Amino acid sequence: MTATHPGPETGTQPLHLVRWTVSSGSNVQSRGAVVIASGEHQWEASAEGNGPVDALFRSVDRAVAPVLTGHPRLMSYDVHALGEGPDAEGLVKIRIAPPSSAEGRRGTGHYSGHAQSPNIIAASVEAYIEAINQLLGEEHWAGATEAAGNRRRTRQGAGEPERASLDEDEAQHDVTSWFEG
Repeated sequence: MTATHPGPETGTQPLHLVRWTVSSGSNVQSRGAVVIASGEHQWEASAEGNGPVDALFRSVDRAVAPVLTGHPRLMSYDVHALGEGPDAEGLVKIRIAPPSSAEGRRGTGHYSGHAQSPNIIAASVEAYIEAINQLLGEEHWAGATEAAGNRRRTRQGAGEPERASLDEDEAQHDVTSWFEG
């Protein structure tokens, strides 16, 4: 996959997708989880979505919300086959806009990312991260990842911060039981 990242001149370290997972099926809600890092900082999040790509995009949105003080707005998502057959690579192109909560210069512009892979889901999440890195590469976003640090999500209804984690039990689906009848 191809990726470009902000340079040192902006003062913002790029986001790096450490790992991701997604579960999806015809009889279950799609659920994605991501771990994203930048320098010494790391953010984790999971989310449900309307399909595997949407679940991963929502997970990324939750993970980077402390960095962007919101989530990017998806303007376009295009997938193109680069060949024929099951092993053909797909090219994913994404265009985003800053979060609607961003103020001043931070709230302007459109940013693109692209990635190619035989795995369209992997290419999609990599292209999304690349587009976010393009946004963070702007001078007016300098220091955003460092300022966000290792902020933790708070549990709904509780004031105590907790480290975001992947719920291993929740991620396990016994798909064999679907076929027993």
